[in-house]
Amino acid sequence: MRTPLRFLAVVITAVLMSACTSDDSSPGDPEGRVDAAVASLREAPAIDFSIATDELPRGVTGLLSIKGKGDMTPAFEGEARVAAGGTTLPAEVIAMDGELWVKTGLSSEFLSIDPTQFGIPDPAQLVSGEDGALSLLTSATDLEEGEDVRDGRDVLTTITGTIDGARVAALLPTADESGTFEVEYRLNQDDELTDAVITGPFYTDKDDVAYTLKIAALDEPVQITEPARDSGR
Repeated sequence: MRTPLRFLAVVITAVLMSACTSDDSSPGDPEGRVDAAVASLREAPAIDFSIATDELPRGVTGLLSIKGKGDMTPAFEGEARVAAGGTTLPAEVIAMDGELWVKTGLSSEFLSIDPTQFGIPDPAQLVSGEDGALSLLTSATDLEEGEDVRDGRDVLTTITGTIDGARVAALLPTADESGTFEVEYRLNQDDELTDAVITGPFYTDKDDVAYTLKIAALDEPVQITEPARDSGR
């Protein structure tokens, strides 16, 4: 009886070792994995989108965060926070058809603004499929895979690279066009983007700032419409 039992133990051990080796293996194709993650988001009927930083350098006017839902028509609806004059200004935002409307606590209605006056991006452009944040991610070069890390039940692969400053400045107007930005992606085992952190000279003569991008596919389209106009005007 000992021989069959020993044989069974050897087989089980070999299978377990093979499974562990398979789980720890790396696909070794960072460009392909990033492209796959972006392609699946572009095919989604809508996306959940956010870009945020923990803090900005002292004295700058700029973007703290944007979060909400959008599609690649492009259109976006959500919330934004802007740092200006040492204070944080929260606002509801709607962006579509080349216009950006905001409603702050100081107003009872949405007002149309020029985002460049506040050093912030057009949220609709960020979710655009042609020249938005997704195309920014695919423009990264010198991609390298790092070690897998565990985040709860998920096993994530870290991929690092660099993005040309002109690409970043096209979306985030305060960025230094001549600078170089570092990007770090995290992808799960299904090549879905968990997040991407872009770090670099977003504000002239200031320390580097890190913005975290989170983009997730939604199963259903979103309905985004222009805010109601004041009938008295």
